[in-house]
Amino acid sequence: MKRHFEQELESLKTTLIKMASVAEEAVRLSIKACLEHDLELAKRVIDNEDRMNVMEIEIDNAIIDLLALQQPVAIDLRLILAAQKINNDLERIGDHAVNIAESAMMFAERKESAPLLEIPRMSEIAELMLRDAIDSFIHQDPELSTEVLQKDDMIDQMNVRLVQEVVQKMKTDMKSVDWGIDIIRVSRNLERIADLATNIAEEVIFVLQARVVKHQADIKRTEHGGVSQGLP
Repeated sequence: MKRHFEQELESLKTTLIKMASVAEEAVRLSIKACLEHDLELAKRVIDNEDRMNVMEIEIDNAIIDLLALQQPVAIDLRLILAAQKINNDLERIGDHAVNIAESAMMFAERKESAPLLEIPRMSEIAELMLRDAIDSFIHQDPELSTEVLQKDDMIDQMNVRLVQEVVQKMKTDMKSVDWGIDIIRVSRNLERIADLATNIAEEVIFVLQARVVKHQADIKRTEHGGVSQGLP
């Protein structure tokens, strides 16, 4: 019975990692479509949305079975609970990638070379945060999770600056309104992807250390004490 549970748990982790890979690819392609005004690439991201929805349901069902048929304790229970939250976060990341792809379509259809301001740098940081959050889960690395949490404020600040700059431009140039709306939309979706990557990193710390971490506050309290390598 124990061996069967371990196999089911490993299968859950494998499926979750596959979904994470799909979400990461959706974000990468949507950003590429946005930066390069690539209409076909944007459509590809949108067309693949159903794949993530199917995987989300598959993972939800596996979690329900594990909780209903088994009696997980300690780190196994934390992993299952975290997997449920990460599954939801990944599905939402997929939604935000679709939103970015839709804005990319608008850029491509206008056939204009409008400035992207801080979007390229925000994209780079958001992609890095997501990749590191996923890697921290795969490799059970709380140190990497901590690095993700420490980048969250950077994205928030860049989003605020961009929105302020774009709103100011729209006030003085009515022709920039359509561009401005889409730029703000992309920026806010990147900020949300970074937030969700932060959520995933927090769940990894919860699994490995049985600590509930909310953004930077708890990390600052542990800076001088270091990060432990998890609990049995």
